[in-house]
Amino acid sequence: MTTNDNVIRFSSAAHGFRPGRLLIPDRLVEARLAERKTQTELANLVGVSRQAVSSYEMGDKQPEPETMANIARHLKQPIGYFTRPEMASFGRRSTLFFRKVGTDTKRRNQACSVYADWLVSTAATLSEYANYPAVDLPSFEPSGKFDSYSEDEIEDCAEKVRQHFGLGWGPISNVVRLLEAKGIVVCRVEMEGENVEAFSFWSGDRPFVFLSSDKSSGARARYDAAHEMGHLCLHRWIGEEEIEDKSRLKEIEREANRFAGAFLLPRRSFPNEVYSSRAESFIDLKARWKAAIQAMVYRCKDLGLFDDRQATNLYKQISYKKWRKTEPLDDGPSKIEIEAPVVLAQITSLLLESGKLSGADIASKLGLSTKVLSQMLSVDEAALTGSDEVEAFRPTLK
Repeated sequence: MTTNDNVIRFSSAAHGFRPGRLLIPDRLVEARLAERKTQTELANLVGVSRQAVSSYEMGDKQPEPETMANIARHLKQPIGYFTRPEMASFGRRSTLFFRKVGTDTKRRNQACSVYADWLVSTAATLSEYANYPAVDLPSFEPSGKFDSYSEDEIEDCAEKVRQHFGLGWGPISNVVRLLEAKGIVVCRVEMEGENVEAFSFWSGDRPFVFLSSDKSSGARARYDAAHEMGHLCLHRWIGEEEIEDKSRLKEIEREANRFAGAFLLPRRSFPNEVYSSRAESFIDLKARWKAAIQAMVYRCKDLGLFDDRQATNLYKQISYKKWRKTEPLDDGPSKIEIEAPVVLAQITSLLLESGKLSGADIASKLGLSTKVLSQMLSVDEAALTGSDEVEAFRPTLK
């Protein structure tokens, strides 16, 4: 990243209330959390005291130009990001549905929260130029006096969603495209060094799903997408305090898992195609339903097709065949491809092709590093780094 060439000089703004672009403290905090750095770690990288970093984040002090350049370089964001006074959104953001909470995942979840805000800001900024599909997503609440769904309720919810979408009872060709068609903004981004499967949330009335780009199995990636849709349909009313309760979070995750299985492998049709309790028999089923073999075995157990002994025997077969991490159809020429989001990429392409915005304009408006933006928008980074150039004069012979 070549941030040093574009450093905005802060010196006049750092010594008083004279004109100049000021560092926005919130942007510094966000960029630091996105890189999973503590104040002390950032201070050591930049060569200042932890107290100095704290004062920058509190807005009590502005960094010198050279210090600001170092901060931008180590946090991998352009200088312009740190001076953005506002970030666009669709409204108040809901609870983020993480798979785990606790001290061991705190840094990762804080980073995911920042990435969620970045995705919202990106989508909201692009909404000024294009219309997203209307949100068409059923919402449910448990029928009993408790806040948990029964297994039958979850099965019913999954069936109602299928019926609402007019899907019938067969395999779904592309889960990610389905989510996007129903108004869910989807992106697939890799967070280096972190095992982030997926998470989901709402910004105002717009739902979002953030998927990891490091999944090697297309079938497992589809399950992640269905799992997050389960959260959006089943758990919109859940508050942050429930997510922070580990036992409650475990229950919420179990419900989303059951929904994903019921949505991808309906009880009205999938059981009719299960003809054997041998692991090899599930390879053809995987090709048809695009679901992981282990997920199908678990689904069979949920539906009572296999008892505990049969399920245990199947898992032993899977372990013996070394399918725990890589199953048949996860690689090779017949592999199930990972489904890619397209809506944000299509909007970006339309803007570029129409000439309304250049790649540099888009990057400037959104303010984020082109590396992050290219992943969120599913476009090549080169498309966002171009600059307007004057064509050179070429002499010709008389």
